[in-house]
Amino acid sequence: MSNIHVSNHPCVKAKLSQLRSATAGPRETKALIHEISTLLAAEALAASLSVAPAGQDTTPLGAEYAVEKVAEKVVLVPILRSGLGMIDGTSPSNFPFVLLANTHLPAFNDLLPTPAAIHHLGLFRERATLSPVEYYNNLPTSSAAAGPPADLAIILDPVVATGGTAIAAIQTLRDWGVRRIILCSVLGAKKGVDHAAGEWPEGVQVYLGGLDPGTNEQGMILPGLGDIGDRLFLTIGK
Repeated sequence: MSNIHVSNHPCVKAKLSQLRSATAGPRETKALIHEISTLLAAEALAASLSVAPAGQDTTPLGAEYAVEKVAEKVVLVPILRSGLGMIDGTSPSNFPFVLLANTHLPAFNDLLPTPAAIHHLGLFRERATLSPVEYYNNLPTSSAAAGPPADLAIILDPVVATGGTAIAAIQTLRDWGVRRIILCSVLGAKKGVDHAAGEWPEGVQVYLGGLDPGTNEQGMILPGLGDIGDRLFLTIGK
């Protein structure tokens, strides 16, 4: 599908191989997710943003120049819990205080000239049906009279396996009133990514670090990355 973009960046490919390894501990896992996210952010934002004039300013030499700013209002929407690995540079053990104690800006906010608001969605897959269940939503109340809450919402979720969680997030943000959505993931399974990209093809662009052929009976991507949430938050075997 034309709205699916799989990175060909050599560094993304190499880092994804490192991330796949069972020997990568939580610190290495978190660092690799953040680094891959930053590279994907550069690709996604370059293709999705525009600039607008914002007046005049003066250089240190006294010369005037035309100021430009990003034209779009952008919001970031990490999917709890693993989506936090794509926005935060502190230790996973700090959760739930991780956002308050953040000493490193999110990958996308690293690149944006003005930091974007971060809104969280909590979604998990029900074990028997693998259907998404929403347990947390802190999107602000919006009204049609006030205009769209954002021009661009960026969903951050390290993996797209069956696509159910991504579709639920897209539906929620579309109902909220955003104009466009970027779904950014480190890795996806082909069928699940196709489902997510087809949910709102004219409004959604999908950016991936890699694409795997499928999932197992438990809905886990193969060869995949394992359970990224468990790897980040040291809950393997829960």
